Amino acid sequence: MAAHQSRGHMGHHHNHDTTLLTSSDKHDAAVRITRIGLYVNLGMAIGKGVGGYVFHSQALSADAVHSLTDLVSDFMTLATVAWALKPPTDRFPFGFGKVESLGSLGVSSLLLAGGVLMGWSSVIELCHLYAPAAADLLSTLGLAGHGHSHVHAIPNIQAAWLAGASVLVKEWLYWATLKVARERKSSVLESNAVHHRVDSLTGIAALVSIAVSNVYPTFSGMDAVGGMLISWLVIRAGWGNTRKALVELADAGIDPEVKGKVDRAVKAALESRALPGELRGVQGVKAGQSLYIDVELALPGAVTVAETRETEEVVREGVANRVRGARRVRVRFVSAEERGAGFAEEFISPSVSARSTPEPEEHHHDGHDHGNGELKKRR
Repeated sequence: MAAHQSRGHMGHHHNHDTTLLTSSDKHDAAVRITRIGLYVNLGMAIGKGVGGYVFHSQALSADAVHSLTDLVSDFMTLATVAWALKPPTDRFPFGFGKVESLGSLGVSSLLLAGGVLMGWSSVIELCHLYAPAAADLLSTLGLAGHGHSHVHAIPNIQAAWLAGASVLVKEWLYWATLKVARERKSSVLESNAVHHRVDSLTGIAALVSIAVSNVYPTFSGMDAVGGMLISWLVIRAGWGNTRKALVELADAGIDPEVKGKVDRAVKAALESRALPGELRGVQGVKAGQSLYIDVELALPGAVTVAETRETEEVVREGVANRVRGARRVRVRFVSAEERGAGFAEEFISPSVSARSTPEPEEHHHDGHDHGNGELKKRR
């Protein structure tokens, strides 16, 4: 089953349909434009990183980290998808979806740290330019390396060519991806197109900061300011992805949009087979790309076990066909004549304790008491 992953990025969702990255159909337009985007991110991460170092541009270096955020996320998806979609085992009865959540947490944490370090580097550069005393203090505290900046105040104008080229390439990717998205009516590709547009805007920010620093040397710190701005975008994205991974690992419930899809899928499945059943509730959790969904159905008391089994299979198939990422669907049946507490009934009450019905004493066969008498006294 194809799976779908959504990752928060700078205020929007960067969505990837895994099949677009792993498909062997190189002639498919959607697969081709997605692969091109991946290769472009790789080239830009390397090119901007080298260019930022050679041309001494904080803004270009920060933009390289920004390109790296998406590149690493793409490779993380490719690296974990096969493992995360393995079938459940006796030891892991709910499958391996959390593997992807763990991988996402590790990668996003690293990117968050990278954005913080890049932003801090820009702050240090501004201190060297406009607050030498503060720079010396930070150096004394070991927070700013050596007491002199190793980055020129004004970046080499050649860095502007790299920034400008990235803007043009990303704009082309935006329109090319959007064209395929509209032809296919694909929300995944449309989201990727928007992401390319955002990358283009960060490239413009780097280009402007580099140009201003060279045209108006008085604003020599403009490049560092641009680096701080882009670093903030990376930090925001890194924190959003880190928070999302933590929420998934904590088994937060599925969002209302997914619940609505499940609701419609269940009702459509029951209507298609003219089966009885009132949908009472939907809940679930997300593990990586997989969704584990619980459905509560109310049935008439006269329904047989065989009929409930048929209803369960119809509901499971209906949800699987209509809800992307549904990996497991569990159906809970209740009587139509009763109104219970829903899924909360499945939890054991805190008032119930194993101490009220202790297990029989275990006796050892080595002829020694091993403190059982003392244990009885404590009980």
